[in-house]
Amino acid sequence: MELTLLKDIVIIFALSTLVNYLFTKIKVPTIIGYLFTGVIAGPYLLGIINSPHQIELIAEIGVVLLMFTIGMEFSINHLFRIRRIVFLGGFMQLILTAGVTMLLGRLYNMDWAGALFVGFLTALSSTAVVLKLLQERSEITSNYGRTVVGILIFQDIILIPLLLFTPVLSGDVSGQGGQLLLLLGKAVILIGLVYVGNRWLMPRLLTMIAHTKSQELFLMSIFLICLSVALLTSEMGISLAFGAFLAGLMISESEYSHNAFGHLVPFKDTFTSFFFVSIGMLLDLGFVVDHPMLVLSTVLLVLFVKMIIAGGTAFILGHTFRGTIMVGFALCQVGEFSFILAQSGLDYQIIPEYYYQLFLAVAVISMSVTPILIMMSKPVANRALKFPLPKVWVEGLFPLTQIEVPEYKNHLVFIGKDNRALSLSRMAKYLNLKYISIVFDPGIVKKMQEKGETVLYGDAINEPILEKAHVDTADVIVVSVGNFITSMSIVQKVRQMNSHAFLLVRAKDVAEIKELYKLGASQVIPEEFETAIDLFERVLNNRLVPKREINSVIAKIRDDHYGIFREEDEKSSLIFKELPNVEIVALKVRDGSSVIGKSIQDIKFRKTFGVTLVAILRDEELIEHPEPTQVLEKGDICYIMGKPEQISQSVELFGHNKETVKTET
Repeated sequence: MELTLLKDIVIIFALSTLVNYLFTKIKVPTIIGYLFTGVIAGPYLLGIINSPHQIELIAEIGVVLLMFTIGMEFSINHLFRIRRIVFLGGFMQLILTAGVTMLLGRLYNMDWAGALFVGFLTALSSTAVVLKLLQERSEITSNYGRTVVGILIFQDIILIPLLLFTPVLSGDVSGQGGQLLLLLGKAVILIGLVYVGNRWLMPRLLTMIAHTKSQELFLMSIFLICLSVALLTSEMGISLAFGAFLAGLMISESEYSHNAFGHLVPFKDTFTSFFFVSIGMLLDLGFVVDHPMLVLSTVLLVLFVKMIIAGGTAFILGHTFRGTIMVGFALCQVGEFSFILAQSGLDYQIIPEYYYQLFLAVAVISMSVTPILIMMSKPVANRALKFPLPKVWVEGLFPLTQIEVPEYKNHLVFIGKDNRALSLSRMAKYLNLKYISIVFDPGIVKKMQEKGETVLYGDAINEPILEKAHVDTADVIVVSVGNFITSMSIVQKVRQMNSHAFLLVRAKDVAEIKELYKLGASQVIPEEFETAIDLFERVLNNRLVPKREINSVIAKIRDDHYGIFREEDEKSSLIFKELPNVEIVALKVRDGSSVIGKSIQDIKFRKTFGVTLVAILRDEELIEHPEPTQVLEKGDICYIMGKPEQISQSVELFGHNKETVKTET
């Protein structure tokens, strides 16, 4: 029994596991690991894969499933909302990149057809790599993220016409008019097929199958739809990938599309990994070794050209200088769909093997450095903004209207651009509460300004933005930012400006609580954990468990996860409910403080300042209700209770400055 293919699959899985384990440790996307796996196992290095053609067949299935899922995610309504970005931005980026690359291709002694084809290859960026990175950074819904996604959508759509246009560039112009008519006829048939399938056929078919309540049958039917439509388009002379995209588009509006997508993701990820491995196997390392300067200079040239053009497109669409830089860095690599197009060009002899190998080297290397470039984009933009740039560069072609911020005191400040922060601002406006929102997304800011909301555009890490929002005089500040590092920076800056405000911070999980409390958060809400608790409480209520027992169980669960920080929250919550004018502030005894070595009765907190020392945190041990003879030591964190003005008078005892005191717990 021949087991060559099985052996190759085991080798690929083993190498991929090892490589991606190492890459995960240094936070490199798994896609890059698959590319390196292919390079290692390919015929130009170790040569341990015996059935490369069969691996390519599996890779083709991966491409089919990838395009199928893209089609399912594709929404006509969503496309309509960002149509300006998709069609104007995407078209500009494609045409300009292809045009400039075509001219540069002539410097490489390429003919016009080959240079134009390479221009289209270069214009496409990596949807898989970029979207994965943006998702990990919680930036897909950001202003620059939406532009990146819109341009990538256009590139995914334009891939299909480019595949159909490739034979025309092969030099065979005989019967060109007939080919164009045939192409138009195929387009009409396919559009009709998609419309009928999307409106009538697929919704009814999936409903019938779903009513059987058989997951196996549902999954099999999804595979049948995907592969049968792909095979049909292949019989029409159109690529399997395009057919799979159309199949996904047919069921995209169905109520079962999300369920189908969820079933396919594991299969798609597994088969797509073979696609990237197969691409890595195509890279001829001997070519790179023989032409190191040519490969390196071409990579740098491609990155630079694509960065400038993508950034320029973003600027024309209205982005600020920072957004322009970030879009440029995000879209400067060559994408995975270019490999499909390049293989088609090689088959039609539009580009010779020499330029094909050069393209593969440039594509693989550019995709490999993308994580580093995206990580560098924001710091590079921030550093560049320190130079005296023209105002129109900094603010963009369509700058936001600068609003006059009232001289608020004891107001609310909401920091963040997620739905939670935006909902809080809407609720505050509804209740006529004084508030200021800080949102780092010009698109959202513009919409909020049009609705009459008090909102500032800017990065809350920067103190001038916080000062403009009068953070120093606010009494409640909410930080709802997805990134942990950013949240820490904002909390630290806020506490340096305001030591008394109730600082509520959203965290993703319990592991982030301790650091945020140390930086001065009054209360930290780990959303994933609290959501689980809320669901569990509803389950217990449904089981008619007594309320007192529910509260006891949930308190125990919170205590197990929050530790001493839970005790602080419980004390603060109780006091705030009973005495709304009283605060509890945690102050660290700093070096040089006058209270070091003194007992509580000697300091006379209550008599001198009207405040009460309710607890001391010393070396992770919480001392509740300390005795009057308790002596304070350097590094102690003292929990002081009193009115804001009373606490303000006492902070200097601990070595803090009234204006810039940093609250610590």
